[in-house]
Amino acid sequence: MKESWKSKGYADEPVPEGVNLKEAIRELCKEKNAIILAHYYTEGDVQDVADFVGDSLGLARQAAKTDARLIVMCGVHFMGETNAILCPGKKVVVPDLNATCSLAESCPADAFKKFVEAHPGHTVVSYVNTSAAVKALTDVVVTSGNARRIIESLPKDEKIIFGPDRNLGNYLNSVCGRNMVLWDGACHVHERFSVEKLVELKRSHPDAKVLVHPECRGAVVKLADVVGSTAALLDYACQSPSSTFLVVTESGILHEMQKRCPDKTFIPVPPDDAGCACNECQYMRLCTLPKVYNALKYEWPEITVDEDVAREAVKPIERMLSLS
Repeated sequence: MKESWKSKGYADEPVPEGVNLKEAIRELCKEKNAIILAHYYTEGDVQDVADFVGDSLGLARQAAKTDARLIVMCGVHFMGETNAILCPGKKVVVPDLNATCSLAESCPADAFKKFVEAHPGHTVVSYVNTSAAVKALTDVVVTSGNARRIIESLPKDEKIIFGPDRNLGNYLNSVCGRNMVLWDGACHVHERFSVEKLVELKRSHPDAKVLVHPECRGAVVKLADVVGSTAALLDYACQSPSSTFLVVTESGILHEMQKRCPDKTFIPVPPDDAGCACNECQYMRLCTLPKVYNALKYEWPEITVDEDVAREAVKPIERMLSLS
């Protein structure tokens, strides 16, 4: 668990009575030369107040192009690190340091280092959903959007380690005809989508297109009409003539889908446990408007990356950009 807001007391700082939070946040951005980045999986009201909404790497690259002094990354911890790596000289804060990532946490850098050392002669390919320390052990970083293209750009006989997501790795092995060595990690959200409930929804909505993120289990991926990154699924939904979609990724994306396509129907596929009708990331939900306000006001909690780690971590990102 990261250092919590409670330890600093900022979580209990009252928002000024009667204030319009969204307006106050935008005023603070102007005063402090700040921008707000929101991942597609955050709450809709957080996305609405952001300067840029997108996936993790895309947001960091947007931030690097601006002259903002302060970046508020509404997402999870590794995303703040990626911003700090790509935006040297800018101050990066994340509204709650407890917003970690189950996938990134499933791959501790010290254990991954031993795993790499146990497989000499392998090219190390890491998914962007990793800590800066893991990126520093990596030869090339990939996103869910460019992973297939980058893997296919490597020689067919190249030995590859892929981490940390075993589901994405298995998917890439199947579509690229590879036999990559996989780190055994997974996203707690994408891992628990229910095959049975997806099948039921397909029966109830026979004309619906099934949109699946490749972090899902293979049995779920096999039921997809389209497999792709969050941004790719969003683009497909906007361009498709279909009117109904079964969405198999974190349900925060439905906000942007509905915003861009108000006349279409987007149905979230639920997880295995029947407690709710959609599948949410508990860590993304830690980012709330009051915390965004306080993050701007106090410019805390700040994300920093050790200079030596950052210097190594940026190299696989740069290689990814050159390959894709």
